Amino acid sequence: MKAWLRQHRFAVTDAFDRVIKHPGSFLFNVLVIAIALALPFAGLTMLDSIRPVSAQLAIEPEISIFVSVDTPRERATALAPSIRRILQDNNSSGRLEFIPRENALSALKDKTGLSDALTTLGTNPLPDGYVLKLASFQNAVDAARVDVIAVQLKALPGVEYVQVDSAWVKRLAALMHVLRMALMLLAATLGMVVIAVVFNTIRLQVMTQREEIEISRLVGATDRFIYRPFYYSGALLGLCAGVIALGAVVLALQPLNTAIADFARLYASEFRLTPLGVAESAVLLLISAALGLSGAILSVRRHLARSQ
Repeated sequence: MKAWLRQHRFAVTDAFDRVIKHPGSFLFNVLVIAIALALPFAGLTMLDSIRPVSAQLAIEPEISIFVSVDTPRERATALAPSIRRILQDNNSSGRLEFIPRENALSALKDKTGLSDALTTLGTNPLPDGYVLKLASFQNAVDAARVDVIAVQLKALPGVEYVQVDSAWVKRLAALMHVLRMALMLLAATLGMVVIAVVFNTIRLQVMTQREEIEISRLVGATDRFIYRPFYYSGALLGLCAGVIALGAVVLALQPLNTAIADFARLYASEFRLTPLGVAESAVLLLISAALGLSGAILSVRRHLARSQ
């Protein structure tokens, strides 16, 4: 165990020594990789900030169910079990609230300022109704169930009209899905760029140290002992680039939030972009290091294995 730790400590030290010997080349490669990583990191930060807003927008989309005006109150209130049964049949959940026609009229007077005009009618023209607040939907397929539920509710006896606005729910869910897919494709493409940059960097290191490697083999050094410093160099390259990319994204949030605040204020919103949390940042740094390690493994096994 001690020998294994000593070998890894030597490999890490050797990786840092190479950075110290060629700091300009290392920093240039780090900046190139950081630029490639900054784009998906920024996209992930934006999606993470938008997700609570989209969840708040999509939460409890409402279906208004209007009973016929001539339907007795007893029959109107008796519709509740049938409405809940429809929800269960469609694997959905939600809150159902009965709105008596008297309450609906009072709310209409308060919100529209047409109290005098409505009073002159003499009778209440509004029917009893229900407001069904559905659970939030995660994607467009879930959102499409709103239309199915609305059709089944319209078929209930005594129901005259069902009002539902599910189009915006489906558009929002579809838009978020498209953004996630675009970010995944961008991340995969730029991940290949990172691997390619590390691959080329390690290849140059192998070429410049070829004589040293041959001498190490002559004195009995194993392939693992020779490969290990290059692996750590690739992982260090990816890790440092990830740190710089995250830092650049955090710094860019300040001017972006200033511009966003002016726009959001027009809609009485306090929306702002927030940096990723500690756990998310740690995962991204691990991914960055893993990409650097992958590039180093591919490069070392391609160029050193052929020289044996």
